[in-house]
Amino acid sequence: MRRKHIFFSLAAVALLIFSSVVASAQVGQLYGEITLKQADGKVVPVAGAAIDVYRTDLSNKYNTKTDKNGRFVFAGLPFTGTYVIAVSAPGAQPKAIGNVKAGRDVNYKIDLDPGDGRQLTEAEAKAFAAGGSSDNSGSKVSEEDRKKLEEAQRKNAEIAAGNKKITEANETVTRTFKAGNEALNAKKYDEAIALYDEGINADPTHPGAPSLLTNKSIALRARGVDRFNAALRATDDAAKTSGLEVAKKDFKDSADAATKAIELLKAQTAPTDPAAMKSYEATKFFALAARAEAMRLFVSKVDPSQADAAVAAYQEYMAAETDAAKKSKAQVDLAQMLLDAGKADKAYAEFQRALTDNPDNVDALLGAGLSLFATGDKGKYQEAANLLQRFVDKAPDTHKFKADAKSTLEFLKTQENVKPQKTAPTPGRRRG
Repeated sequence: MRRKHIFFSLAAVALLIFSSVVASAQVGQLYGEITLKQADGKVVPVAGAAIDVYRTDLSNKYNTKTDKNGRFVFAGLPFTGTYVIAVSAPGAQPKAIGNVKAGRDVNYKIDLDPGDGRQLTEAEAKAFAAGGSSDNSGSKVSEEDRKKLEEAQRKNAEIAAGNKKITEANETVTRTFKAGNEALNAKKYDEAIALYDEGINADPTHPGAPSLLTNKSIALRARGVDRFNAALRATDDAAKTSGLEVAKKDFKDSADAATKAIELLKAQTAPTDPAAMKSYEATKFFALAARAEAMRLFVSKVDPSQADAAVAAYQEYMAAETDAAKKSKAQVDLAQMLLDAGKADKAYAEFQRALTDNPDNVDALLGAGLSLFATGDKGKYQEAANLLQRFVDKAPDTHKFKADAKSTLEFLKTQENVKPQKTAPTPGRRRG
């Protein structure tokens, strides 16, 4: 059975495409053979016998006749139906059997006795079938066929239960995603997280689970930022400590949720349909973006030892990002994360990558200069001063770290006797 594939949309947070394919109906064959026991005791096949099949769980009727060998077949009856087979033929007594299923590979054999050729009504057929066992109603079902029927009935019950569970999960996932997004847009983070969890818990392997996890990651990250900032403003030390701890847990949980979303997506079989593939790739892209940002906060605020994992997350996201400006910002964010984690040398290398693509990127100039200064290697102070001076020359006065850069330059001049060197103007980039 196919569960419906879900790729969600979230306005102002993430554009995830939500689509669904419901479980397809199943059909199967229903077949058998009709014989007549003649007065002399000889059993012969009955050609042209009328076969009326009535569905008992719903109101449906199907008709056919036997062929010259007394055989009949219905090619495509609903698999989940329960049926009564009623048989009539000239010169024979009518008979009926109940509790019949289609698609179970059971050959329903019915022996008729001589009679008036009357045809049973639907009510008579159902009453006749309910009046006794299959043997009493005239059906000759072998022990092997009986076992097949019982096994098929057991499997059918399992399928029905599975279908019910899938339907309920689909309904829960759809409802909680929509309601969770509304809560997230309203900045009701506790409510959003609870709703996403309800959807995930309904079926953790549901195709929609990655989208729920991605948006849960976004909600956790936003709540963590609010909690972190509130803790920093707290005047009571105990409140500040407890506030920072719950914020850090949110950052960790955010990273875990986004990572799980990507794991589930990678475990899924990628669709071949172009439209479905586009939805799948979009869902994966937003999960990658959510994980990169979650890992940045997790490493910067919680666990610097996970810096390498965060770098890998950023690299995977940037490989999928097609917007040059967003990719450049992600490169600077990656470098800044490493600097915040105390990995100055690695941070400098990443800032340099950003400067290779854009030599006038003021944030990369600032970060590269501060990274060299943070190494504590006085042999690198001259280059640090040069980079910081380029930042001061190019950054607007409104840049929030311009005053800090000037303060660092003044320290280098007065305490380390290092003055920025004049550098040649950066040549304009050639355009193709």
